[in-house]
Amino acid sequence: MTLEAYPIEIGFPDIARHAPGNTGIDYVHTFDSGVAGPHVMINALTHGNEVCGAIVVDALLRFGLRPRRGRLTLSFANVQAYARFDPREPDKSRYVDEDFNRVWTAQVLDDTTRRSAELDRARAMRPVIDTVDLLLDLHSMHERSAPLIVSGPLDKGVALAIQLGTPATVISDEGHPQGRRMRDYAGFGDPASASNALLIECGQHWERQAVDIARDCTARFLLMAGVIEEADVPRGWLAPLPERMTVVRVTQPVVAKSMDFRFAGEYTGLETFAKAGTVIGWSDGEPVVTPYDDCVLVMPSLRQLRPGVTVVRLGRIGARIDRRRDERQPRI
Repeated sequence: MTLEAYPIEIGFPDIARHAPGNTGIDYVHTFDSGVAGPHVMINALTHGNEVCGAIVVDALLRFGLRPRRGRLTLSFANVQAYARFDPREPDKSRYVDEDFNRVWTAQVLDDTTRRSAELDRARAMRPVIDTVDLLLDLHSMHERSAPLIVSGPLDKGVALAIQLGTPATVISDEGHPQGRRMRDYAGFGDPASASNALLIECGQHWERQAVDIARDCTARFLLMAGVIEEADVPRGWLAPLPERMTVVRVTQPVVAKSMDFRFAGEYTGLETFAKAGTVIGWSDGEPVVTPYDDCVLVMPSLRQLRPGVTVVRLGRIGARIDRRRDERQPRI
C-alpha cells in the first residue's frame, strides 16, 4: 500500500472561543431545555487530526442550537492534540501521549498511578459522559474510504445505526486490542443499559465530503433522539438517505507483529474477497489470508504501523437492509 499524501481541502476552525464551556469543563457545553428528554452528546476531536467533527460542533455552537427537549452537550475532546496540528506532518496530531479512544474503562480511568494528557482529559470529561444517554462520536479516517457507522458489538448499537440510516455501511465490532473506545464505555457497552452510542467515520480526515457526512449524521442523530425538530437544522445539512444499508460483523483484527507488514494491494476499505485463503498481505514474510469466503476489509491502513497496532480488521456480511422495501423506522 502506497501512503498517499492527501490534500487538506478544509479549513480548521479556531475553537479557542469555546474554551470556557459552561459545565466547569473546558470545551464542554451543555444546554438543558427544561423539558423531559434524553441527554444527547455530540463529540468532536477524539483524535486531534479529525477535523470534520470540530467544524460541525463549532458551527452548532456559533449557530446557537438549543434543544427543545432533554439536554444537549456539544464537546471538543482532545484539544491539546488539535492545537499541535502541523499541515507538514498532519498525522502526528492524532494524540499527545496516547490514543484518547483507548482509555475508556473504569479500571484505567480510576488508576491514579497512570497519567497522560489523554487520561487527564478523559477524567475531566467523565462526569458529563456518565450522564449521557445517547452519544454521537464524530471521527474520520486515514485513507480515502467510504464513510462508516461503527456500532460496537451489541445488537442495540446495530439497531441504532440502522435507525439513523446513514452512512450505508454499519461495522459491528468489539473495538481494539489496545484499549476501549468511548463509544463502548460504561452503559454504552452494557446490553442491559438504555444508554447507546455510535461512532461515525465520516471519510478521509481532510476531504470536504467528510464535513458533509458529519453534518448530515449529526442533524439526523439529533432529530432521531427528538431533542430538536427539522426546522432547527441548519440549511443544507440534511442529505438523502442511502437506499441500502449493509451490516458487517468484524470477526478479528490483523495486528502487526513488527514494522515488516505490507498489503497485497492498494486497499482503502470494504474490499470483499470471495474465497477463503486469499492472500491480502504479508507479516514478517508470512502470508496473511482471508479466513472465510466473502471476507470484508475494514479500514486498512499502515499510517500508524508499529508492533501491536491493528492494520486492518476482517468482517463478515451480517445483514442487508433495502429501504425501498422496508420503510420501517423504529423509534428510540
